[in-house]
Amino acid sequence: MQVIRYSERPELWKDTAQITREVWPEYNTHSEDPHNHWGRLFDEFPEYQFVLYDDEVIAEGHTVPCAWDGTDDGLGDGIDAMLAAAFEARAAARPPTALCALAAEVRPKFQGGGLANRMLDVMADIAAGAGLAHLIAPVRPSLKDRYPLIPIERYVTWTREDGEPFDPWIRIHTRRGGRIVKPIPHSMRITGTVAEWEDWTGMAFPGDGDYTFPAGLAPLTIDRSADRGFYWEPNVWLVHSVRPPDGS
Repeated sequence: MQVIRYSERPELWKDTAQITREVWPEYNTHSEDPHNHWGRLFDEFPEYQFVLYDDEVIAEGHTVPCAWDGTDDGLGDGIDAMLAAAFEARAAARPPTALCALAAEVRPKFQGGGLANRMLDVMADIAAGAGLAHLIAPVRPSLKDRYPLIPIERYVTWTREDGEPFDPWIRIHTRRGGRIVKPIPHSMRITGTVAEWEDWTGMAFPGDGDYTFPAGLAPLTIDRSADRGFYWEPNVWLVHSVRPPDGS
């Protein structure tokens, strides 16, 4: 299995939209992004985007270097804020200090074979190769959609009988030494018309109020008078220390 960066073979991303549809629920692809930060990752940070490849693209990874001050408070309000800050730091020529993991997209037919760990291995290698001491991750908990009414602040405290985190994706991070820093209730903002949300979720929203919906991590607020649905995706900040390439 090869690790190939976008800067090396950009043609491998010709099916990236299809892979995104395979991995993410539809609503999750409509985050507010007025400056098209996601679309600009390939042009401005090509060496930080990668695929796992074995005759076909198995998984995609998206990361971005960022100027993190090393404090818990400095992690900010989640993926939207950190992505915007990364582009601002680049424009201001401020050197990055950490690598932020944005997405690890393993295609469904290859899931369950340990590739999540492999994706984190590659991200750590990219960070180390760039001389960055930390990999930071606004993690999307993999089971949170089963408990949309539980605040992320409570969910992140749940543990199994053995004391490990309840959530499998968070557990993968902590087994690798990742430190749970804090929950992020307002990490990624998604808004749309009522019709758009009905299309994205396959549900009808006949009145105002808060709704749970398939694959949603938190409730959706519908305001029919404004013809708007408002949703904040919660995440959890985790921080990994990264060894330099010489392993010291």
